[in-house]
Amino acid sequence: MLCSSYTLSLLLAASAVIASPFPLNGRTTPRPNWNATALKPPKAIYFLTNDPAGNSIVALNVGPDGLLSDGSITPTGGKGASSINGATNQPAAPDALTSQSALTVEKNMMVAVNPGSNTIAMLTISATDPTKLTMIGQPVNTMGEFPVTAAISTKNHMACVGNTGAQAGIACFSMHHKTGLKPLMESQIEFPINQTTPPIGPANTVSQVLFNQDETMLLTPVKGDPAKNNTGFLSLLPVHDGCAAEKDTRSSPAGTSLLFGTALIPGTTNILATDPAFGAAVISTTTTPPAVVHKATIAGQMATCWAAFSPFTKTAFVTDVLVNRIVEIDPASGAVLQNTGLNDGQPGLLDIVAGGKMVYALSPGNGTTKSTIVVMDVSVRPARLVQSFQPEMEAKSSEGLTAAF
Repeated sequence: MLCSSYTLSLLLAASAVIASPFPLNGRTTPRPNWNATALKPPKAIYFLTNDPAGNSIVALNVGPDGLLSDGSITPTGGKGASSINGATNQPAAPDALTSQSALTVEKNMMVAVNPGSNTIAMLTISATDPTKLTMIGQPVNTMGEFPVTAAISTKNHMACVGNTGAQAGIACFSMHHKTGLKPLMESQIEFPINQTTPPIGPANTVSQVLFNQDETMLLTPVKGDPAKNNTGFLSLLPVHDGCAAEKDTRSSPAGTSLLFGTALIPGTTNILATDPAFGAAVISTTTTPPAVVHKATIAGQMATCWAAFSPFTKTAFVTDVLVNRIVEIDPASGAVLQNTGLNDGQPGLLDIVAGGKMVYALSPGNGTTKSTIVVMDVSVRPARLVQSFQPEMEAKSSEGLTAAF
């Protein structure tokens, strides 16, 4: 059923020289005032293979100790794809989609993008085995081209997708546990970013879609292109009672230009958004227009693009695809609390998710090397690398790390 009646080149090429990571020095010490109620690890970890020959979801078991083991692989009914690196005119690697949340989970529901097929797929997660996934209905067309990010609102029984190709924009769909996804719009809300399919990036592309905490607004950061005097913007789309408004509002928070991955900050209406021009910013989404509250300038950063909030530490963690480390930020002040370098041979990290006392981050492979999931214990400071897990499945251009809780 349609809801028409409701009116409501990042700055461096991927081949750039990687800065030396911060070493792990000194003894680790327990964190004060840790949150014991947030100790429970995820049920499972998931990511997309993003394979052009056939996209799939890799599901990994998470043990009581938070460590990973192989689980299952489930086709998404579509194809993966790669954007084009604007600096080299070659398929982008290691970050093929230049986005966060290519795969998303809420409760027992999952949505995956198929950028090579212009579709999204809905799956459910078994209550008894979180690595057992079942496709619901069939993948549906996203009303645009090159979908790279998706979000789920359980309150509104809705999923939304961000397209970043020649037909760029956002579109929303109803979710039904038996029939799957159905369009809620006659057409997507278009973003006039003048892209191609596949898109040329990473600048000037859609970064992420996500719902705010009370699920009354869909947030979409869109990267600008400083070389073309395009600062990018943050789109806000009201949603209500299972429907999305016909128009969004857009603004460019002062001091930002390449808004990328975003994490909600619980208990506030603020978000922490990465910006590879300088690091990250805490942005208020309820001021008119949205405004930067705190700016976190990260020394030595090259491409800080992904973010997650840890309920255990009550802080945010961000990753850099060109610097192999995890950076912790205090969202209450914007202060950089620690830089934890990883000496595990990976070039850098993409998508990141926090669960229990662990933070999980994806090193996606570069077309020749396999994907690796880095597991960090953040119950101590400095954070401690406890596992570098390579799934049995050959996945060389992975995207969209997420978790079920």
